[in-house]
Amino acid sequence: MSTQPSSARYRKPAPTNPTGERDKAELKAAVKQQAAATSSGLSVLDVLRILGGVLLLSSGLSYLSTSGESMTWGYNAWWTRAREWKAIMQREIHLTDEQLRSYDGTDPSKPIYLALNGTIYDVSISPATYGPGGSYHFFAGRDAARAFLTGCFQEDATPDLRGVEQMYIPIDPELKPDATEDVKEKAKTRKPLTKGEIKNRHAQELRTARKQAKEGLESWHKLFRGDKGKKYFRVGEVKREKGWADKLPVRTLCEQAEKGRPVRKYE
Repeated sequence: MSTQPSSARYRKPAPTNPTGERDKAELKAAVKQQAAATSSGLSVLDVLRILGGVLLLSSGLSYLSTSGESMTWGYNAWWTRAREWKAIMQREIHLTDEQLRSYDGTDPSKPIYLALNGTIYDVSISPATYGPGGSYHFFAGRDAARAFLTGCFQEDATPDLRGVEQMYIPIDPELKPDATEDVKEKAKTRKPLTKGEIKNRHAQELRTARKQAKEGLESWHKLFRGDKGKKYFRVGEVKREKGWADKLPVRTLCEQAEKGRPVRKYE
């Protein structure tokens, strides 16, 4: 027979305190949150502040070292230029070649435009160059893409680029206007190429020539976009009907471009 007192046999377990446990858990969470907030780690906001400070310092140093010319160490991408963003916000213009002519600087109430292979640029910042009496006034109010490549400003003031790649295709040395008799005699001893070899050579040279013509135009586009530091910018496109060039007579290379053609080299 058990000797335990009856009071101990029927003693009830101590009641739990759920409210107290919850308070302890919330207190621990608050302590952890405060510890994280005051820790030595960097928050996203701290990182942004540091980067902003570095960019501001870099821009200031660039401005001082370039005498106020650039805040981006000479890097002149379009998105760094305020005038480009202004042009984006404004409505893009579309002019025919005839309408473009009225933007040649003779009307002081209008900006000075020129076009290059269908793209219109604002060059109003240089009236002494492109305005009336300027050294390059003949480019204003028109698309003279061909002349930009050939250098024949008067003869080639046209956007018609058909055949212009010929200026980059080499010619045989004996075909040069100033070829000597020795060169002509040496050409007679040269082993002739087959029709297939001539065709393949021409195809390769034509691809190279077209690439050079494209690169030549792109160099001018960079200038008028403002990539080279000039305060010019793009404003729109020239409107032309499909097949417009086919209605014009096919042009031959101007004398200057013909004389400047490279000479084909033989081993």
